[in-house]
Amino acid sequence: MKAKFLLPLALCLTMFQAKAQTSLTEMADPHPTPAEAWNGISATTFGWGSIDIKYKIDAPVQVAKTQNLYGWRGERVNAQALLVTPKAVDSFQFTVSDLKSGKNIIPASAVDRFFATYVMGEVVEQGGDIVLCPDRLVKAERMSVPEKTVRPVWLTVNVPRDAAPGKYKGTLTAMCDGKNMTVPFVLEVSKNILPEPKDWKFHLDLWQNPYSVARYFGVPLWSKEHFDHMRPIMEYLASAGEKVITASIFQHPWNSQTEDPFESMIGKFKGLDGTWTYDYTVFDKWVEFMMSCGITEQIDCYSILPWHLTFEYFDAAENISHSEKMVPGSKEYEDYLLPFLTDFAKHLKAKGWFEKTCIAMDERPKDLLEHAYAIVHKADPGFKIEGAVNYFGPEVAERMYDISFAFQEPILTPEQLSAHLGKGNRVTFYTCCGPKRPNTFINSDPAESALLGWYASAVGYSGYLRWAYNSWVKNPCVDARFRTWRAGDCYLVYPDGPSIRSQRLIEGIQDFEKIRIVRAGLDAAKSAKLDAQLEKFKDIAWETVPETETAALVNSSKALLRSLEK
Repeated sequence: MKAKFLLPLALCLTMFQAKAQTSLTEMADPHPTPAEAWNGISATTFGWGSIDIKYKIDAPVQVAKTQNLYGWRGERVNAQALLVTPKAVDSFQFTVSDLKSGKNIIPASAVDRFFATYVMGEVVEQGGDIVLCPDRLVKAERMSVPEKTVRPVWLTVNVPRDAAPGKYKGTLTAMCDGKNMTVPFVLEVSKNILPEPKDWKFHLDLWQNPYSVARYFGVPLWSKEHFDHMRPIMEYLASAGEKVITASIFQHPWNSQTEDPFESMIGKFKGLDGTWTYDYTVFDKWVEFMMSCGITEQIDCYSILPWHLTFEYFDAAENISHSEKMVPGSKEYEDYLLPFLTDFAKHLKAKGWFEKTCIAMDERPKDLLEHAYAIVHKADPGFKIEGAVNYFGPEVAERMYDISFAFQEPILTPEQLSAHLGKGNRVTFYTCCGPKRPNTFINSDPAESALLGWYASAVGYSGYLRWAYNSWVKNPCVDARFRTWRAGDCYLVYPDGPSIRSQRLIEGIQDFEKIRIVRAGLDAAKSAKLDAQLEKFKDIAWETVPETETAALVNSSKALLRSLEK
């Protein structure tokens, strides 16, 4: 990572290629707004909207003419503006001025500018009604806009770490077929400084899928072209504070639950004399690549308990590849796994990665885990264990370094949680195909992504886990629906850029860091006030809470935190 906060994010977002003239495909709105809603609207308008609202693509709205933003030095601050046009626009562009506070300047280059495009999702239940939602953020110089359209644009201000505190004034200008419309905004920069993402304490664990990237771009696995396409995607993940490299050390650890199944990154070969050898070439290339992107803290290896309990290897005596079912606790299971894990430990130590590596197991029942634990510790008692658990009691934490619980389903008592974290271990929570709220689906309320960081702080966890960062569906930039999971469940970023959901998730992680820093300087009375606010995030029946209240809670909490800053 670079010394300056601004550089890594600017570089990785620049690598998401922008085209001079972009024709962006969007599906038709399945619930079009009646045409008469545009009656009496003759002029195209441009102004500020709210980052908490998913604006319908064809429903006219009033825009604000001013915008006030606030951020720490080193923070990323989001804003959304809207072009509302009753007539077609052949060429829509927008620019941002330098931001000025007296003689101090934040250059326009510190502001990332995106067109927000609409992707098809679902309303409530799997297989339910469908809805077109703004989510994909695209860097492009210009785009055309059909008549009777609302086109959102998204700004992320990367406040330089060396910016002088103060109120900075700038302008946002839309250029529509030669006509310019300009609106002002103000960014107040705090004297406080947010650490660089690599130094954030939040333990972010979003599972990466390299196989999805190869399929989408049509390049050979592990080729130079493959790594070139992955770099901006994974550098963006590093800029979100990601701590974990996801490695699949056995084939299809979660069956084929994604469009692109996870293959084994380690070859396993049984020789003519029955001895085992292992090829770590792909595993090493993947880990080294991810570390070069800035993700260096932990390597999670899935899984010695794959869902199908089927294990692959090549048998030289038979000159054939095998996939055999092996039941944990059986002699076959131990004879296969023990030599592998023993050799794997030696390889990791030779690479200097052993202390970073976790043998990871995902939502497996206790009877299977007991056998897996025994073999791992027999191979090398120094191995760390990671896993998401939701089926059994607190004794499992005694054996796990990094443990994740389902949202609002803690397995440890507050005292057990404190003891576990006190040993330097990690505890996260996760969302996946549930709950309905809060979550990061295409149709989720935008504030729900930011809420996740607040929830982690409220319950005292280390961070957040999600099973899919980039397991793209067939046509992810247009249609997020999948044969099994809720739309958006499979990915948080697009092949050519971030999403509104990912930007808001980073916002919540930044708030987690700010809470941690602010709390350290509070007296007892102010600390109690912050605790009382965080209590509001616990034990709420979120699925019954109106969406507007989600944003209201996040925003009121931000306001309180700001009032407590020094």
